[in-house]
Amino acid sequence: MKNTITYKNFIGSISFSSEDEVFHGKIEGIDDLVTFEGTTVEEMKNAFRDAVEDYLELCAEIGKKPEKSYKGTFNVRIKPELHQKIARKALIKGYSLNQFVEKALEDFMVKEPD
Repeated sequence: MKNTITYKNFIGSISFSSEDEVFHGKIEGIDDLVTFEGTTVEEMKNAFRDAVEDYLELCAEIGKKPEKSYKGTFNVRIKPELHQKIARKALIKGYSLNQFVEKALEDFMVKEPD
C-alpha cells in the first residue's frame, strides 16, 4: 500500500491512528514541519492540499523561497568494492560518477515503472 499523497510536487506521508481514528501526515522532504490530518480519506486529502497552500502562502508572506519535497541530491552508502566497480565503469564510459548513477537510476525507472 502506498502511504503517500502528492499535490503541486509536494509529497505527504500518511499514517492512520486506530486509537484516535484519524489519518495524519506531514509534508516530506522540506526542513519545515507542516502537518495535516483528517478523519476520512477525503478530509485528509483536503487537509493536505490546504497544508501545502498554507505553506506556500506563509513563504510568500515572509519572503522565503518555498522548498520542494526533493532537491535532487542524496547520499548513498554502498560497499567499497561496488563503489570501485562503478567508478571504473563510469570512467571507461566517459561519465562522471554522478552522471553514471543518474543514468543507471533512470534506466531502472524505465524498466521498473510504478
